[in-house]
Amino acid sequence: MYDPKGNSKDKTTDGVLFTETAPPEHLRSLVHRFISLRTSEPLPADYRFHALPDACTYIVFDQHTPEITGVTRLSASAEELNLGRSFYFLNIRFLPGVWQRDRAPISYGLIDQPYAGALPLKDINTALIGQAPDAQQTALISFVEDLHTRGILIANPVTEKIFAQIDAIHSVADMAATAQLSPRQLQRVLKQTTGFAPHDFLKVLRLQQSLGGEPSRSYADQSHFIHAFRRATGYTPGQYARKFDV
Repeated sequence: MYDPKGNSKDKTTDGVLFTETAPPEHLRSLVHRFISLRTSEPLPADYRFHALPDACTYIVFDQHTPEITGVTRLSASAEELNLGRSFYFLNIRFLPGVWQRDRAPISYGLIDQPYAGALPLKDINTALIGQAPDAQQTALISFVEDLHTRGILIANPVTEKIFAQIDAIHSVADMAATAQLSPRQLQRVLKQTTGFAPHDFLKVLRLQQSLGGEPSRSYADQSHFIHAFRRATGYTPGQYARKFDV
């Protein structure tokens, strides 16, 4: 199944706490992880966070600034984000293709301006501030359940089929066959539900597979892997391993 590594942190930085929590069983077709990223004390220098493309949609809650929240997703390239010297973010990482974009728009990159959409994200963000982690988790689970009831989150049968056979997929044609769709149907469905064309979606899946195991499963050879990894992240695999923890 798909287990994205959506981010990495600088190996030289102490004082940054990153935790991921799996969702309850009834939400696992919608949510990959609940995430907390925060400083334990102010850092001596600005912190750069390396956000890796994973095709997931996120809801971001900035616990230091209640009005800074929103629904976001990265493109097919990594981004380095300057989070400053003190921060506290709560995120929900939704699986690719489950967020109904016609019901609630998605932006790209880190949220850096007040949320202006129709969801009650500001109120939820304010209510989360100061709560214990268990209480925050309970509140976020309840919010996801409400989004599902309202039809903003719907399990995606096409991406579920792809993720179930991800290790056997090496091309867009493999992906279409696994999803039991023609290439043209796959193009339409993936673009509509994930925002990615099949080729870009496959590039993201390959990158994520390379972070979790032997890259030769996903690339033709080592040279292809190095070129694709550098194009997506800005680093060779060796440079990335020396600089970041994933």
